[in-house]
Amino acid sequence: MSYLVLARKYRPKTFTEMVGQEHVVQALTNALTTQRLHHAYLFTGTRGVGKTTVSRVLAKSLNCQGVDGTGGITATPCGVCQACTDIDAGRFVDYTELDAASNRGVDEVQSLLEQAVYKPVQGRFKVFMIDEVHMLTNTAFNAMLKTLEEPPDYLKFVLATTDPQKVPVTVLSRCLQFNLRPMAPETVLEHLGHVLGEENIASEPQALRLLARAARGSMRDALSLTDQAIAYGGGQLQEAAVRQMLGSADRSHVFRLIEALALGDGKSVVETSEALRVHGLSAAATLEDMSMVLQRMAVLQAVPDTGEGDAADPEAAEMARLAGLMPPDETQLLYSISLHGRQELGLAPDEYAALTMVLLRLLAFKPPGWVSASASAEKKSLIKPKPAVSVPAPKIESPPVPVAAEPVQALPVRDMQPREVAPWEDHPSFDPDGADSPTYDHDSDAAVVAMPVRQQAEPSAVLEVQNPSSDVPHIVATPEGEFWHRLVMDMSAADTINALVRELGLQSQLVARDTDTWMLRVERESLNSTTSRERLEKALDAAGYPVRLTVEVGRVQDSPAKRNAAAAAQRQAEAEAIILNDTYVQRLIRDYGAKIVPGSIKPL
Repeated sequence: MSYLVLARKYRPKTFTEMVGQEHVVQALTNALTTQRLHHAYLFTGTRGVGKTTVSRVLAKSLNCQGVDGTGGITATPCGVCQACTDIDAGRFVDYTELDAASNRGVDEVQSLLEQAVYKPVQGRFKVFMIDEVHMLTNTAFNAMLKTLEEPPDYLKFVLATTDPQKVPVTVLSRCLQFNLRPMAPETVLEHLGHVLGEENIASEPQALRLLARAARGSMRDALSLTDQAIAYGGGQLQEAAVRQMLGSADRSHVFRLIEALALGDGKSVVETSEALRVHGLSAAATLEDMSMVLQRMAVLQAVPDTGEGDAADPEAAEMARLAGLMPPDETQLLYSISLHGRQELGLAPDEYAALTMVLLRLLAFKPPGWVSASASAEKKSLIKPKPAVSVPAPKIESPPVPVAAEPVQALPVRDMQPREVAPWEDHPSFDPDGADSPTYDHDSDAAVVAMPVRQQAEPSAVLEVQNPSSDVPHIVATPEGEFWHRLVMDMSAADTINALVRELGLQSQLVARDTDTWMLRVERESLNSTTSRERLEKALDAAGYPVRLTVEVGRVQDSPAKRNAAAAAQRQAEAEAIILNDTYVQRLIRDYGAKIVPGSIKPL
């Protein structure tokens, strides 16, 4: 007993049975109903979307005789008359299919056109269907132009191609063009469920999702893969068997990779990549699945209420969790790296090594503070770390310019007396509408925020923080520098200077000034451009200082940028001192051996 494959068994025989091409079906149905019929049709689209099927249904609609033999042109062929059954069987004398891939010369086309002078023998219309018409030679195209433009009333041309760009415009202008679109995975999934229901074959929803995605818009490919999966699974469609057949990576591996990249866990990335190698899963399929997951994550991040989190999809909740775990800019970066990384797999001697390098590329592009503490300690063994010292809370004053901190002594932890106030109590000591530099209540421990720590440090009896004085720039404060800092910050806040003009103001030192000329000093010649200097002069004029600027190159000791950096370093030092001297923190250190991870303290 011969077996008929699913792609042929469930080929649509009427327009109503077609799925995913509603725009083409509607146009042809209305044309048949009103009998406004063109003499030449061109159907374009990728493989397996229904070009040949539409051609056969159209031929049946033109030649259908009805159940009683008295029917006419109709949009719903009966399927039981002699013309319908013969066209389905491929033996209708007035319906001719020519494969232009193997019959592409002028002789074959002329032989076909010689039949055009004869009226239909059995049907109402002669229908010439030329498949893969773009494969015809230029001479063959020229031979059919005249007949294609003015055919007899009983002759209809139907052309089909997967590459309309190769069809001459002289042919395109003589045809009605219909583009059959690739089918959405949801459409393929629904049709596969219907076919398997008719076949009484058990299937898992996730297995059908894998087949629908692997079909890439082609219904014929989806049905062929389903045939293969049924044979592979012994009459059943299970997710594990389908995934193994397709050679695609388990989505759990993809989710694990994305989560490890979000957390900066390079070790998990390498281990997961090695697991893909052991299981023989495709590296290209892994990057493709990552791109699909990242695309849905990006949509969820940009439009949370877009409906991407389909409740019927068991992976939707995991994608939503990862979307909240990774910032949008990192999602976009990883999506771009995944897309471009697929092109590099073939260049490497080992595709799994190339996959590992592609995945680790995201960690290489991240800022130094993005990865976890342990990962950053292991990442650069050639860089000598800064010495860590224990510092007490300094006496906070308000000098115009922060200077380098004096050496401090480690404060014994166990000599501290605990107080009863919990560290999470609110102390409204920060005024957001106040000056540029926030002020802190020295008795409050809520002036800083501890950033989330991804990895617990080793227990220690001493609380270590980075020495803040090592990052404070050296400044020789001058009265002109104080005036210039205030003026530049005011213009920047008013948005009268931006981009390179703002950089010129921030990086320069006001050396001297008189009534109409000011002299600035910069360390880089690139900042001393005529355009930036003229725009800065206009901004100063708008601020009430109509002066001409002269710029020299030399050592800068007092610039607004240095003052801002020194102020930020001073605030960081004060924040670390507040945390260090908090009695609750000291109690955690004394009783549990706690330790604050360097870089986890940020001032408000």
